[in-house]
Amino acid sequence: MNEPASARPSRREQILDAAARLFARYGFHGVGIDDIGRAVGISGPALYRHFRGKDAMLAEMLTGISDQLLDAGRSRAAATAEPLRALDALVRRHVEFALTNPALISVHLRDLDSLAAEERQRVREAQRGYVEVWVEVLVRARPELDAPTARASVHAVLGLINSTPYSKHLDTTAMTGLLHRMAMAALLG
Repeated sequence: MNEPASARPSRREQILDAAARLFARYGFHGVGIDDIGRAVGISGPALYRHFRGKDAMLAEMLTGISDQLLDAGRSRAAATAEPLRALDALVRRHVEFALTNPALISVHLRDLDSLAAEERQRVREAQRGYVEVWVEVLVRARPELDAPTARASVHAVLGLINSTPYSKHLDTTAMTGLLHRMAMAALLG
């Protein structure tokens, strides 16, 4: 049975996915345009029909995921007035993201500084916005926390969850449960 066209990733998405996997494995500077083309079954120069270059791929990859996380965070935080449910939704979404996008996390951690200054600033702004969504929800859930303590807690929990690209000890279901429990205990403890 064929997948509907809307369910298949676009060529652009295929290229970004392949580039993310290669950048995660070899580093941004260790991958050439021909490597990315080969990974998606086209010549390296054919990639220029989709992106102006490898730098543009990295920029779209990291700004795109930062914007998506921020939008999803805002949406989940606004979906309920109950702060514990909102916090739970934020944790669940970030755990899902981390477990399904380990290459993006690796690329971000290692290659963010390879972005041009303007794009790097855009990623950092989206990340700060994302953290502040979490901080606002956490302070509502735990009013005894001041904002700096809440912010430090959020950064620590995101670091815990984002460590998953380096953990291959459990299957996805078990890892999802473990990360969720650990994150909620850290935020609420």
